[in-house]
Amino acid sequence: MRRLPLRSLAVLAALGSLALAGCGTQSGGTGERTAGAPGADRTIRAQQVMRLTEVHEQTGMTLLEGPTFGADGGLFVVDVTAPEGEPKVMRVDVRKKTKRAVHTDGRGAYTSAQFSPYDGRLYLTDFAHGEVVSLDADGGDLRTFFSGEVDRARMNPDDIAFDEDGNLYVSDSRGLTEGKTLGRVVRIDRDGEEATVLADGLAATNGVSFDAEYRGLWFSELTENRISYLPVGAKGGVTARHTAIRVDGGIAQTDSIAVDADGNLYQALHGRPAMVVYDRHGERLATVEVPARAAEGLESATNVAITPGGTKAYMTVSGPAGGYLYTFDALAKGTRQSNGG
Repeated sequence: MRRLPLRSLAVLAALGSLALAGCGTQSGGTGERTAGAPGADRTIRAQQVMRLTEVHEQTGMTLLEGPTFGADGGLFVVDVTAPEGEPKVMRVDVRKKTKRAVHTDGRGAYTSAQFSPYDGRLYLTDFAHGEVVSLDADGGDLRTFFSGEVDRARMNPDDIAFDEDGNLYVSDSRGLTEGKTLGRVVRIDRDGEEATVLADGLAATNGVSFDAEYRGLWFSELTENRISYLPVGAKGGVTARHTAIRVDGGIAQTDSIAVDADGNLYQALHGRPAMVVYDRHGERLATVEVPARAAEGLESATNVAITPGGTKAYMTVSGPAGGYLYTFDALAKGTRQSNGG
């Protein structure tokens, strides 16, 4: 989830609207691999599918996030800044180019959406209130899955990845509004009973996704413009993480992550309506971007979902012009990890 408008997020009021707090990009350390030239000149032009939202009068913005395909083939999308009465979760029929409201409430600021392989429910992260909630596929039966502190600190949960058994791995952007490296990666067991910190001391943890083999997690840090790799064992145990890719984003910063069947990473960018694609070895393969003629009023490409078993990808793009869905041909087929957190 991107900063608003510069990326920091905080609670404004009981309505669940969002405040802004800026954080500067910090310089990186040594011994880190910078994504190099291969693929740097390859550009994939995304094409507009439809506009999903306009700027909300009550919150002064719109922000689409968390595209994820449901079992019925519908694409579910969240609008982080939607006020009560406006759709906070919507279902899009990408073939008919239609949408319908799935859920709204007067409290949540939902920054991601994922369907659990364990119970089939739709899980949402509530950044503002430090919770993970779940719904049925029709938007009913709202339940609080996890709330409270993890290691004596409340989360700011941003994105979600599920392992094959249905345990959750959450990027916790704690420290974002203060500009401090308090971010974490948190594992929550599928029953919501136990939460464990797998990595801490991170700079605004954002995107999170398993690799193609479920052997480890890729996660991004917004204010460091880097992607790290965290090996994860069968029972959630981890070994030392390492910085895998440093993203040369210019004024843009690293947002959410998705992974295709070949293990390629799709790194969304805040500050530019574009994504960069890397292979598992950190080689830059391509840049996906909105054509210049259509990019006016669009600030960020927050996330992507690739059709399961196919290569058609759908990217959420937002800015003062509204919230849009764009499409492009991915480099490989979609899997569960290809649904952006």
